[in-house]
This record gives sequence, structure tokens and C-alpha cells, in this order.
Amino acid sequence: MRKLSVLIVCVLLLSLGLSACSPAAPAETAVPESAAEPTKAPAADAEPTKDLPQHTAGRLILATTTSTQDSGLLDDILPDFEKEFGVKVDVIAVGSGEAMRLGQAGDADVLLVHSPKAEKEYMDGGHGTRREDVMYNDFVIIGPADDPVGIKGMSVADALRMLADSGAEFLSRADKSGTNAKEIALWEANGIDPNSAFIVKTGLGMGDLLTMAQEKQAYTLSDRATYLSRVKGGLDLVVLVEGDKALFNPYGVITVNPEKNDMIQADLATKFVDWIISVPVQEKISQYGVEEYGGALFTPDSALWRESKGQ
Repeated sequence: MRKLSVLIVCVLLLSLGLSACSPAAPAETAVPESAAEPTKAPAADAEPTKDLPQHTAGRLILATTTSTQDSGLLDDILPDFEKEFGVKVDVIAVGSGEAMRLGQAGDADVLLVHSPKAEKEYMDGGHGTRREDVMYNDFVIIGPADDPVGIKGMSVADALRMLADSGAEFLSRADKSGTNAKEIALWEANGIDPNSAFIVKTGLGMGDLLTMAQEKQAYTLSDRATYLSRVKGGLDLVVLVEGDKALFNPYGVITVNPEKNDMIQADLATKFVDWIISVPVQEKISQYGVEEYGGALFTPDSALWRESKGQ
């Protein structure tokens, strides 16, 4: 009987012990789970950083601007280069400054950029071995078809002064974009305060700005490619000022100095330069966008192209 009592007590104690321990189990599993969560943060922070293409025989690393990529131009012409030379082109689409930084670090073979002053500094610093003109696109001043101020066909300087004198509403992106920087430079070059009351600062991107300009029938500055794409979508504003050198946006191609990296494909980069400035490729560039947008998005401008046109 005593043995039975002892056995019962032991069972009860054991049962109580297990019951006491059972609530602790979730707590113990919860601690490592909650403690593990912060370890995921570095991976999330690192996510935007993408691995760069590696220098490999038979592959060309092209660091270029987003405009050449986003416009679809590279998708149109690069397959021809790849087929002709039996190679693959790896495109890194970034801003001109970042593209040149990649070249300076030896992380690209060739550059296609549009920042003349920075390009000169890049070459003067010995980071590139050859630079050639390739093409340009441009900005345009647009406005209502009836052009109440009467700037159609004027030079940029005369048009901006007329707009300032008239006080007609001019919409500015005012978003620190490249287009905004160009606009400010144009105002300042012609002695006009970019903070004048007639200049409406919108803080909008190019597409939204064009929508607002349409609604208000106002004047503004646009890159031609975005303007043409919006015309296709129903925009009825018209180009009033164009073709002035002050509106040009030139692109250059640069071979990266092979001393930056022993793996740089210098010979292939030279072939790319010779190819993109050749008359047949320049001709193809001259036709890009004509069928879809009703006008070319880029104008060829290599020395060989100009020579072929007697320019």
C-alpha cells in the first residue's frame, strides 16, 4: 500500500513537473525566432547592390546611360554587333557620371555617355584611350498650337526673353532632374532669374508635367523622346523652338584605359567604337523611332557620318 502511495505521489509530481515545463517551451522557441529577425536586415539593405558583369573573353561590358537603354535604342542595334562579331554585350545602364566611375574603376570595357564636360575631364585624367562623337538628341520648347506669345521658330535666347517679357506661364519640373538642370542653365545663360514668378515650379516628372501643360495650355521644356511618346498618346502641344545648339544633348563613346584592369577587352571595345560610328550603324540610328513616334529619337553625329553628308 505504501509502495502504491509512493508511486502515485511520484506520478503526480512528474505530471506537475511536466505541466510546469510545458509553458516554457513556447517561450524558449520564441526567443530564437525573435532574435533571428534582425539578422535579415543586412540582407535587405544589401539587396539594391547588384553584381556587376565580369570581364570575360567574348563578352563586352558597356556602361551607358538610362536614356539609351530605356529608349529601346540598344535593343534595336546591339544584336547586330553581337551577330557580326560573335560576342555578347553586357549592358550596365546608369547615369553618365556613374558609367564613368565604373570605367575609372576598370569595371567596364567601353562607355556610351552624354556629359561633354565630364567626358573631357575623364579623358584628361587618362581614364580613357579614345573618344568619338556618336549622336545627339535634344530638348524642345513646346506650347499651345496657337502660340499666344509668338515664339515659334525663334532661337532659344529670343524665345526665353519673349516668354519672360510676356509673363506667360512656363511650367518647370523643379525636381533636380537633368531636364530641370538644363532649363535652369538656359534661363541663367540669358540673364533670366529661374525663380521668376512666371515660372511655375511643379515638382513633377516629365510625363506628369506634360499632362499639366496640356491641361493649362502652357509652355515648357521637354526632351524630344518623351514629347514624341506623349504625342502618340494624344498630347496636342506642339514644338515651337528646336534645333538650337543650346538644346543639343550629345553622346560620346569612350574606350576604357586597359591599364585599369588586366581583363578589360580592349580590342573588342575598339571594334565596338569603330562599329557604332560607322555609316551603316549611324544610318540605323537616324531611323530609330521614326516609324513608332513619327520622328527620330537620336540624330547621328559621328565624324564618319558627317563626312558622308558633306558636313
